[in-house]
Amino acid sequence: MEKKIRLITGGQRSGKSSYAQKMALQLTGRPVYLATSRVWDDEHRARILRHQQDRGEEWTNIEEEKYLSRHQVQGRVVVVDCVTLWATNFFYDSEGDTERSLISLKDEFNLFTDQDALFIFITNEIGLGGTSTNDLQRKFTDLQGWLNQFIASRADEVILMVSGIPLFIKSQP
Repeated sequence: MEKKIRLITGGQRSGKSSYAQKMALQLTGRPVYLATSRVWDDEHRARILRHQQDRGEEWTNIEEEKYLSRHQVQGRVVVVDCVTLWATNFFYDSEGDTERSLISLKDEFNLFTDQDALFIFITNEIGLGGTSTNDLQRKFTDLQGWLNQFIASRADEVILMVSGIPLFIKSQP
């Protein structure tokens, strides 16, 4: 399989994850779902298990908060859900150091996507909303925007989801 990167972006509840999952299942009968969320409490743990069961047995489920490159996905179709939570983990662990987080995220992205696989990254356009009065939230919004730009620059395709409708922003000829 030739390496390919797709980025699906949009607002909250715009249909990003559903679209990515349908895309992955059209490409293979055994996709990988790489979830980046941390387990915050028992309710969240139960939600994660429910989501895994909802996806079905055809999915290989991987939970990885930060170091995606620990996982060998050569020749697979991989949905990474989501870039925003992944960035949150680096940002939180660096105590809000935007520059250090961005460097670490870029390095880890490059290591992970060095594999020959079809990657489908899901992210959020959190910068489309208003500007927060909270300094930490503004710093994270900046980090997320810069990371989205970085991934989009390396992606073969970028899709913006609006109300469940995919808008193709960038595609490889």
